[in-house]
Amino acid sequence: MNSTITGKDYLDPFFAGLTALISHGLENLFGHGVNTFVHGSFTWADLGTVLCLLLFVVLVNGLAAALLRHKTRQAAATPGKEMHHHVFGALGKPLYVLIWIYGIYLAATPLLLKLPADKELNVIQTGFDKLFDLGVFAVVFWLFFRFTRVLEARLAVWASKTSSKLDDLFVPLVGRSLRVIVPVVGIIFALPILELPPEYSGVLAKGSSILLIIAVSVILFQAVNLGEKAVLTEYDIKASDNLQARKIYTQVHVISKVLYAIIALFTVASVLMLFQEVRQFGTSILASAGVVGIILGFAAQKTISNLFAGFQLAMTQPIRLDDVVIVEGEWGRVEEITLTYVIIHIWDDRRLVVPLGYFIEKPFQNWTRVSAQLLGSVFVWADYTLPLDEARQALKEIIENHPLWDKRFWNLQVTDTTEKTMQLRVLATSADSSKSWDLRCAIREQFIAYIQKHHPECLPHFRTHIGSVSAGAQLKL
Repeated sequence: MNSTITGKDYLDPFFAGLTALISHGLENLFGHGVNTFVHGSFTWADLGTVLCLLLFVVLVNGLAAALLRHKTRQAAATPGKEMHHHVFGALGKPLYVLIWIYGIYLAATPLLLKLPADKELNVIQTGFDKLFDLGVFAVVFWLFFRFTRVLEARLAVWASKTSSKLDDLFVPLVGRSLRVIVPVVGIIFALPILELPPEYSGVLAKGSSILLIIAVSVILFQAVNLGEKAVLTEYDIKASDNLQARKIYTQVHVISKVLYAIIALFTVASVLMLFQEVRQFGTSILASAGVVGIILGFAAQKTISNLFAGFQLAMTQPIRLDDVVIVEGEWGRVEEITLTYVIIHIWDDRRLVVPLGYFIEKPFQNWTRVSAQLLGSVFVWADYTLPLDEARQALKEIIENHPLWDKRFWNLQVTDTTEKTMQLRVLATSADSSKSWDLRCAIREQFIAYIQKHHPECLPHFRTHIGSVSAGAQLKL
């Protein structure tokens, strides 16, 4: 790091003069005894100088903390000074650490000046200087990192005053992007401070390139994630009429997963192409691309077909998230759609994993394709003597007073007969499949209870008719 930036070109002679001044003051105050050697070349005057400098650092740190607290409270109490409040809050901790870094460097100066001038001193001095440079550099970038939150807060205030939804997407993206870029740039700029040998320059160059590629990919991932959230905030999938919301949710989830896969693929490819060996391997692969393409096509035809099925499913939408479907005889809801399979949440909390191609190639039932409303049916067997008009009146009270009926339609019909009983079919509408199931169960239970209470003789039973025997047909012994 440039010593002019950290101020070492000016600090070293200043610190040396200040150290000499304090040592001379201690000698005048306590006498020549302060020049007695304590350990090696260090005297009591040197230790006293270090102690005085540390006390000075504590004093400066306390004054800075008091000043910042006063300014922060003043900004918080003044309307329209929110920006100053955030700036002072972000400045506090890095400033305290920076004061202590310079203070420790200042306090160590008297001891370093007394070390014997040899190779070991140069090593210690160089290491100490590098630690000082890295410390100052880290604090500066820490301050920049904290200022990104101040900038994000300021942009959020600005975005809240506009009606555009793009602002709500742009502000968090800028904040998160800066919080990714600043540490990466800090690491890249901090590497020259270490002054590593030239043989490591290639490794450092590749490492810096990899960090930049990963940073860009992270920002792209965040952009896709925030874009997905920005679109989905307009739709409530938990609403009772959520057909449009489920359409958008399905398309957005599938498209976002495709974008995630593309970004990850290009990130890995970009990192690998930094290495000469991988580029040579890629060139040899391209030379035989025809044969390899045919082999890969046969080997991965199922995976590729599932990927194409995912695109087709996202566009045509035979199923959507939260759709009620019957697959392989199982009733459930579409819980998750990935690029290769679909998760069906079955009614008893089991999960059915179905390949995407299944919904393109095989028939299945979708109860909420157009609307969630359903017409449910209940079948009851009863004796021929049951009065149907009274049964309809009883069903009218059962259904029309039930909260799960959506008040669209209901009826009672005789749909089948046998030599013993007749089959009654009750139809009733409801808002969705779950309510339809509960409504059908309630109708069945209450209608059977009505027959048991008011017409128990009309429950299914066997008839046996025994007539009188005529006199002419008596058996003769």
